[in-house]
Amino acid sequence: MPLVYLAALLVALTGMVLLDRRFRLFFWRDARRAAIVLVVGVVFFLLWDLAGVSLGVFFRGETSFMTGIQIAPEVPLEELFFLTLLCYLTMNVYGFTTRKRQGA
Repeated sequence: MPLVYLAALLVALTGMVLLDRRFRLFFWRDARRAAIVLVVGVVFFLLWDLAGVSLGVFFRGETSFMTGIQIAPEVPLEELFFLTLLCYLTMNVYGFTTRKRQGA
């Protein structure tokens, strides 16, 4: 069961991609801008996590649902996918709320 959480994150990310593609919310509206926004967001939150770890605020929880792979001390591999999902979700919500209504 060590891949359950990662698999769930990948399923959710796939859903974000499908919604984005279907409604042209962010990447399918402007791929270059979306890639920049996504990378900046993920890097920002990774730095935030690293700062929290160094201050002793954040730590990696033990669970059998995670792979056990760490990309940095106290930062599991799944965190990278979670932060990507978080940023992509925010981008899609923004794209949905700012798109022009058809026929208006």
